[in-house]
Amino acid sequence: MKVLIIEDDPLHRSYLSEAVRSALPECLHVIEAENGMIGERLARENKFAHVVMDLQMNARNGIEAARTIWKERPDTRILFWSNYADEAYVRGVSRIVPAGAAYGYVLKSASDDRLKLALRSIFIESQCVIDREVRGLQQRSLGTSNGLTDSEYEILVDIALGLTDRAIATRRNLSLRSVQNRLQRLYEKLDVHHPGTGAQEENRFNLRARAVSIALLRKLLNYSALERAEAELSDWMSSH
Repeated sequence: MKVLIIEDDPLHRSYLSEAVRSALPECLHVIEAENGMIGERLARENKFAHVVMDLQMNARNGIEAARTIWKERPDTRILFWSNYADEAYVRGVSRIVPAGAAYGYVLKSASDDRLKLALRSIFIESQCVIDREVRGLQQRSLGTSNGLTDSEYEILVDIALGLTDRAIATRRNLSLRSVQNRLQRLYEKLDVHHPGTGAQEENRFNLRARAVSIALLRKLLNYSALERAEAELSDWMSSH
């Protein structure tokens, strides 16, 4: 067995290497990469390696690296090891996991035993392991009354990128009325309209900007999510 560690912090790489060797005596080779770009290359060169990776890295973040690795080898088992349980990261990971893939999402605050258990569960037993805090975010995001549906989240990202209603309608193959209806539901779920302020609210705030601001404060969006969305928008614009 080979395990590829993709982590930009040298101390964290060393810690992960020790954890892998302790949890997985079956592991004969531990390979290390300092960022996602190098990680993609090493994953390509070591075709049967399992992967442990950080999410927030320079050069290429973990979501982009995992997307490439899974595109080339959908059966790769990946454990995401991150400081962040932000909904933006959780959604980013959920969007790229291939059907049937064994993967995990464990926070760096988890205990040594928790990390080792996750390594064995994913890499040996092919089970998915998601930390409780992360799992809670996933459940709240799956169309519940308080969570954003995927379509509402897409609208949120599009307005954060500065797209007009008409541009969103064109990009998402929606009618203008559908876009506006989803915007209203988004405003309601983000509580953009504060109770008790009445009709003056719309004169005090730009509702789109207010929605993006609240989303950033609640960690529904972050830099990585917007960077990824900007790249996707550029690809879409170049093809239309």
